Formats: sequence, structure tokens, C-alpha cells
Amino acid sequence: MPEIASTNQTTPSFLGSLAQFESYDLTTAIGTLFPNNTTSATTQCQLSEILGSPEADSLVRDLAILVAHRGVVFFKNQDLSVEKQKELGIKLGKLSWGLHGAYKGGSVGTVGEKTSGLHIHPISEDVPELGKQVSVISSEKGISRTGYMPQARASHGWHSDITFENVPSDYAILRMHTLPPVGGDTLWASGYGAYDRLSPAYQKFLGGLTAFHDGTMFHSYIQEYGGVINEGPRGAPENVGTHLTAVHPVVRTNPVTGLKTLFVNKEFTKRINELTSDESDHLLDYLTRQFSENHDIQVRYRWEKNDVAIWDNRVTVHTATNDYSGKRQGNRIVSLGERPFFDPESKSRREALGI
Repeated sequence: MPEIASTNQTTPSFLGSLAQFESYDLTTAIGTLFPNNTTSATTQCQLSEILGSPEADSLVRDLAILVAHRGVVFFKNQDLSVEKQKELGIKLGKLSWGLHGAYKGGSVGTVGEKTSGLHIHPISEDVPELGKQVSVISSEKGISRTGYMPQARASHGWHSDITFENVPSDYAILRMHTLPPVGGDTLWASGYGAYDRLSPAYQKFLGGLTAFHDGTMFHSYIQEYGGVINEGPRGAPENVGTHLTAVHPVVRTNPVTGLKTLFVNKEFTKRINELTSDESDHLLDYLTRQFSENHDIQVRYRWEKNDVAIWDNRVTVHTATNDYSGKRQGNRIVSLGERPFFDPESKSRREALGI
């Protein structure tokens, strides 16, 4: 684990070598912004320049650590090309792999070299100028508004990316290039904060429980718009087939930070395996409301053209705000990490950091 610097008693800093750039935390619980609007070029942060720097590996590793702790990190007005976006996603996953288990002096939950790379979404089209690893997040067609119902409760949209895969996402990178005149904000919520809201007795009860995650909603998309489900491998040897289902722990340990996080989401988590159907429905409703109903563990981001968000899908859920009618589009890549695991000896964020 890197040494933690703290400027006050409530908000530790995990910037490391990124401290050379201007940044600030958007909330106590989640979200850091690199504004890129300063008059001093030396404190502006361009991700493309980081990738071209002689210190690229050190800077990207520290970025992976920062995102793992802060949940989501934003960069204003970036010139990041699609190919550089892919390069950054690969580096984030690869360079953070060596940090797995470091919180207890060894390797926990991962063995050997990293076998996963960038995800290929089950319904992604192989657009020549983008490649099959890029998902187009679009208001017109694609995965962004799949199943969107204007009259549905907005809290139904909260999700972590691709948790229906056996090896789901660690980091995701989204660059928005087309925006409506108003609306279309995205919200993220902290799984660390959601877990910390639970009593010790409830935390103990959840430890070791597993949940069933289901992405067969994308079969309905294929039926409506045509095409076939990509059978894989979808970025990892374990992500194969058309069933699009997986079983993961309800409480997960982030191998980079060593912190426990609540790992369920409204979109893909369908039942708690060890409970009856009624008990499972009741518990999932309660747990997912920890994300949607506690604004002190959320951050809401108002996009501007060419902004980039990088988030850790292991420890956050997010949702777009469907309050717009104009075109909204961006390119997203998702890197794959490890099979989710729960380490009973890992700590909660409050326990580890005293906040």
C-alpha cells in the first residue's frame, strides 16, 4: 500500500506522483477532478501526455491507486484518442495487478500473471474506426438507453458495468464527445460508503453471501435490433458463452486498496443465493437503496465536451440522468480485472482510514 498523505483529518490524499497536477476532491466520499483550466501549463493534466511521459508507468500506477480509492476521477477537456484510451485502459489494469494483495503483504485472490485485458461487450459492433473493445455510449442506439422507460423510477438505472461476466470490470474510461444542450449528467455512488452505513452485525451477516448477476437483457436487445451475442472470449478466458450470468460475493474486497465494498447493483443483481426468494428480494431492495438514497456517498458530474471519467467498477455504481432529448454520445472502454473475492480479514474504509 502506498503511503497516505493527509491535508486534514477527513480527506486523505492518494495522489502520489499526480500531486504535480492541479486537482481537488468533489466530495468527501467519492470523486476527484483534474480541472485543466489553469493558466499554468505545468499544472494542467492531459492523459495523452501522461502516456507519453518517461514516468508513464509510475503516473498510471498512481492513477490506478487514486481511482481505486476515490471511486471515480474526472479530467476536463482531454485530447485522448480512441487508441490512447485503449492503451490507458490496458496500462491501468496491468500496472495495478502487481498491487493486488499488497495490503496484507502478499497475493490474495489472484494467482500468476494477468490473463484479462479489455472487455468486448456482448452486443458491441466492430466499428472499423473504433474496434470491438470500444462501446459506443449513445442516446440513439446501443447499451446506454437499453430498456429505458421514461416513466420508470430513475433509481432503477444504478449499475456496475458487466457484472454478469465471470471476470467483470476493474477500470472503465468514458470520453464524452457529443452532449445535449442541457441534462445527461452521470451520478456515481461509493460501495465503500454503502458498506460503511451498515451495522457491524449486518456486515457480518453479509460476509460470505453470494449473488446471481444476469445480463440476459441484452438478448432482448438483439431480438429487437438484430445481430448475435458475442460468445467470446470477451476479454478474458472465463468470459465465454451466451448465458451472460455469473455468481459473485455480496461483499467484495478491492485487491488494490484492501477495502471491503458492497458489490450488488439494481441492474444486474437478481438474487441472493443463500436466501429464500422473499428474503432475497427484501435484502436486495434494502442494499441497492444504500446507493440510491444516500446522497452523501454520491457525486454528480455535469459533462462538458471531451471530458473523461475513469472509475473503478469494483467499488462504485453509476447511472445516467435521462432528462434530455438531444444527442448524447461517448466512447467507453472497460478493462477486466480478477474474479471477485471476499477476504474476511480485509477492512472497511472507515476502519482502515478512520473517516
